Amino acid sequence: MGNFNATLLRAGVLALTVATAGATLAEGVDELPEQVRKDLYNADMLDPMQPIAASPYRDFKAKRPPPWKIGFASSYAGNTWRADEMKRLQETLIPKWKQLGMISEVVITQSNLNDSTQIQQMRQLVDQGVDAIIICCSNPTALNQTVQYAYERGVPVFSATGYLTSPYSVNSSANFVLGGHMMGEWMAKEIDGTGNVLVVEGIPGASASDSQNVGILKALEKYPDISVGGTVAGMWTDQIAQSEVQKWLATNPGDLNGIIIQSASELGALRALKQSGREMVPITIGGELGALCYWRKNPEFISSTIQAWPPGDDFEMSWNIMMRTLQGQGPKVQSILTYPQTLDFEQLKTVMGEDCNEDSDGWYNVGIEKWAGKDYLDQFFLRPADPEAYDPKSH
Repeated sequence: MGNFNATLLRAGVLALTVATAGATLAEGVDELPEQVRKDLYNADMLDPMQPIAASPYRDFKAKRPPPWKIGFASSYAGNTWRADEMKRLQETLIPKWKQLGMISEVVITQSNLNDSTQIQQMRQLVDQGVDAIIICCSNPTALNQTVQYAYERGVPVFSATGYLTSPYSVNSSANFVLGGHMMGEWMAKEIDGTGNVLVVEGIPGASASDSQNVGILKALEKYPDISVGGTVAGMWTDQIAQSEVQKWLATNPGDLNGIIIQSASELGALRALKQSGREMVPITIGGELGALCYWRKNPEFISSTIQAWPPGDDFEMSWNIMMRTLQGQGPKVQSILTYPQTLDFEQLKTVMGEDCNEDSDGWYNVGIEKWAGKDYLDQFFLRPADPEAYDPKSH
């Protein structure tokens, strides 16, 4: 493990100086394309806790050749987003990578938002001999000692859809501060820069939720005539969001001009507004098909949507990063970020017809090539190659 430690010493303390004019670039970030640095690693639009130093896995070699045994230490299974993520894993990724001869099995655990349980499960996965662990949307600090435990035993940990602050994790997602900022700016334009909005967070304490909220509030600060009338936690779950929004509406009879909500909760907010008898107001929509269907049937409802984390695509992005790392391609940075995507009504019409189901709890994914395809990910690795064409005999 000596070459890992040398890389860490070289990187030093997390350098949160990034690609802004005149700034010193963190090692690893300085190797990324200029446009990517400017758009995604700019200090003005980056969570200050987002780890962006050089990856400790730049010279990583897997302990053994494929097929590899993978652990998926899931933190939650109680919403439609996680169901779509699991669907991509079980119906696409596992069969595909088994057929390629790259994996033997995936061991799945669930902790139901209990950090202690997840820590125990991750340690058990390491002790059971997995070659890598992938997690999702977890507490950014609680797992750090466990990530180090895995690292010291040659098991890299990959955090999909959010970051861990451990210097030993490999993180991937859209830039969530940027995504949240886009949501805030979008809402400001939808309501002409004035009015009262309700902010519905995801799971407070999870990095993906907190980062988006930072971006939302940063955008709204520029609009003095917009007031945040309240904040509730939707827990990325429609039933919870519906209940929380209903309670807020019942105790706040004043004007409401818009709801900024983190997906997957927008369907719950729509239902709450309908049941309240209030006038429909603009709501930020991610990828829930039921909410998209409401827009499809009501074209004047909103102008566009922002896809900050298509579940299947986001998980596949992290999976592909994991496979590349196990193959020795060498990630340059601790956090590999991509761009939030937008969808306008003309594009929506190509996704679904008017015969869609407003109660659908399925998800729209933009597609892995559009989200973080092979050419895009090549930019983040020292020795990029098509991971599906890997031949262990040649390495």
